[in-house]
Amino acid sequence: MTARLVGPRGVREQNASSFLVDCVTMTQRNLLTILRVPQLLLGATIQPLMFVLLFSYVFGGALGGATYREFLMGGIFTQTVVFSAAFTAIGLATDSKEGIVDRFHSLPMSRLSIVLGRTLSDMLVSVVSIAVMIGAGYAVGWRIRGSALDALGAVLLLMFFGFAMSWIGAVVGSVASTAESAQSALMIILFPITFISSAFVPSSTLPGPLRAVAQWNPITSVARSTRESFGNPTAPSVAIREPINWASTHPMLYSVIVSLLILAIFVPLTLRVTRSREG
Repeated sequence: MTARLVGPRGVREQNASSFLVDCVTMTQRNLLTILRVPQLLLGATIQPLMFVLLFSYVFGGALGGATYREFLMGGIFTQTVVFSAAFTAIGLATDSKEGIVDRFHSLPMSRLSIVLGRTLSDMLVSVVSIAVMIGAGYAVGWRIRGSALDALGAVLLLMFFGFAMSWIGAVVGSVASTAESAQSALMIILFPITFISSAFVPSSTLPGPLRAVAQWNPITSVARSTRESFGNPTAPSVAIREPINWASTHPMLYSVIVSLLILAIFVPLTLRVTRSREG
């Protein structure tokens, strides 16, 4: 299988093996950047850690105490991988501003491999974030009460959903002129969809219109699926019942479907945006 690529040097061909090599090379390049500038990991570790402590001890007493902390962690895990899209946006915007992306485009390599290398490296960074969250969760009294296989399924779902969300960040990063504008624009998108969900509070406690949005929000389904897989409560109190719909009764399947839909929309959109910027 070969792909014909058109660029400044004319028509060139790339087969599947060279595409894979390019993806691995770009992923390694991004990971090496993080190793050389470890401060880049602070946002992936310190920020979610602060959310755990803030919601556990500042708001936790009013929201349900120990039971709420068990409920909270599924939402924190989900929020962490969702916010990892910001690293994709910032990274691409920075590379574009410094002219690095233009240099890559002048080489005989696919545009897709450039962005895919970024999203894959950010997905691997999210694994570090999840590991930090597991440690923080144990420190505040949270426990994995499900089977090891179910817990692994939850981690894989979180990684896949975070990977899908990173392509939204890729579009924003490809359009933005600076890293600061990329981060600001993406936070305008991510904050509402994260908090209008059952990541931190049951969706049944939200007002009518917001409740309807939260019930079908994929962040709600990912958080619920994570809680179920880890054996945690899906509500902070037995007196609170979450609305029943197809998404809540099939949270894992719904989360996977939405993740695939996000990829189907934003992968081609990212490529279109990068081509338009070249033009």
